Amino acid sequence: MDRYRHPSPSVRAPIRTLGAEHRPAILKHLLALGEHDRYLRFGYAATDEHIRRYVQRLRFDCDEVFGIFNWRLQLIAMAHLAYMVEGQGRHSAEFGVSVSRHARGRGYGEQLFARAVRHARNHGVTVIVIHALSENAAMLSIARKGGATVVRDGPESQAHLELPPADFESSVTELLEEQVARSQYWVKLGSQRLRHWWRRLSGWGVRLARRRRPVA
Repeated sequence: MDRYRHPSPSVRAPIRTLGAEHRPAILKHLLALGEHDRYLRFGYAATDEHIRRYVQRLRFDCDEVFGIFNWRLQLIAMAHLAYMVEGQGRHSAEFGVSVSRHARGRGYGEQLFARAVRHARNHGVTVIVIHALSENAAMLSIARKGGATVVRDGPESQAHLELPPADFESSVTELLEEQVARSQYWVKLGSQRLRHWWRRLSGWGVRLARRRRPVA
């Protein structure tokens, strides 16, 4: 297994940890995926009902879910880091990611992978595993760029990435990333509420003007 490669510095999207209160946003994001995208993400032809069950069963108290929101607070990319318990600890975790079609080509998948890896390191995980269809070139590219070893077995592939122990840099970086992401989320929420208030105020002004319009 290869060692994790630190991602090169670049402008990154704010990635925040998601909780149970974000289930509706997660469901909306996944339901919006096309048929082929669902097939690549889940490894089978996932129906709406399959996706609803998956979202309902997300274990926010055990696993980690990360997301990227746009300025309209739409979830446009998310990653699921599922811990695999071994003995008395969680030494390995499985990674899965999805990105909305209109948001691709911006490196969100790689950024979510780097965020998940950093979190996993800081919580004692030593190996990250990715199960993907061999035709899922985007996912396998993310794994290889992160330093993972990819083994192909017919229509399916498996990637393994050995993680180094946590250090001061990984701990502080994750803490700062989460704080920045949460701050920007609240800024976006405030902006959305201001736009909503302004639309209501504008509509009220238009209605008032119509009422005052003199009758010919």
